[in-house]
Amino acid sequence: MIVAYPARIAAVTVCALALASCSGSNHAAGPTSGGAASDAAPGPRVDPLTGGRPTHSPAVAVKIDDTADGRPQVGIDAADIVYVEQVEGGLTRLLAVFQTKLPTVEPVRSTRVGDPEIALQYGPIDYVASGGSLGELKPLEASTLRRTLGDKGGPGFGRDPNRPVPFNLTADLASIARRLKGPTAKDIGLTWSAPITNSGSTAAARVHATVGATPVEFEWNAPLGRYVRVIDGATARAADGRPVTTPNVVVQSCQVTTFNGDIDQSGSPAKVTHTIGTGAVAVFRNGRRINGTWHRSSVGDVTHLVDPHGRPITLAPGGAWFVLVATGTPIS
Repeated sequence: MIVAYPARIAAVTVCALALASCSGSNHAAGPTSGGAASDAAPGPRVDPLTGGRPTHSPAVAVKIDDTADGRPQVGIDAADIVYVEQVEGGLTRLLAVFQTKLPTVEPVRSTRVGDPEIALQYGPIDYVASGGSLGELKPLEASTLRRTLGDKGGPGFGRDPNRPVPFNLTADLASIARRLKGPTAKDIGLTWSAPITNSGSTAAARVHATVGATPVEFEWNAPLGRYVRVIDGATARAADGRPVTTPNVVVQSCQVTTFNGDIDQSGSPAKVTHTIGTGAVAVFRNGRRINGTWHRSSVGDVTHLVDPHGRPITLAPGGAWFVLVATGTPIS
């Protein structure tokens, strides 16, 4: 269980287990940062979103529905990084960042106040949403993100005739990227390593957290070497039938506040998740749990995941899901 952190970060236990590399070698490779290069002989840059081979594609962040009415989502299994955040009424919504692949995605939904804060750590990248209330749109319009909105006739949007409004808005990310001409993502602070490099660990075949009033669960699948998202006891699948999986689940404890500038039809105000600050973090990879802390000093800063010794917590190459829970939320 993770408890709330005071202003000064309390020490927490960090756990890790060595993992054999895909080649079967017993020699552990050192960790690599998203933009790191050797001082002696610069090698290929590491993709900051996956830890794999770099891509020159632009990064595109998209707001995607995460309710039963919006599932199965189209294209979610192609995202490199996904954030699960609380919105109104205890529900969740996704902010998915794509760069390795730029598919068509669905259903695209409205922006939220905290989205520019999350997305700008990647740089002034492309941002895609259906629209938003005046209050929700204000931070986006003041940001340097290259944005396109379906409600304002932006390029690349369409409607799926097989789904009802508002759960049928599609966005062709490749087409949008060509029009917006945004940059590739910069280093966002993640450090990658096939073997775990942090000391000590606990087994964690299952992840259970609550975002708002919504359970968010993953189960470790050893044959796949990935965590599989589970919803209501069943494997979550994308519209193409593939299971929704990730090599890393990062449960990040954040301050969550109420935003009265956007209230839904039932009278529930929106929530804002603050990703600038500090707090507890639990990183799940290779069926193991690594506890630590996260910190980010400003909108231009990256998100640092560190163990009690100040060492970066390394992620398994291949991307990650960030589950943004309110401070003090238990994780089992």
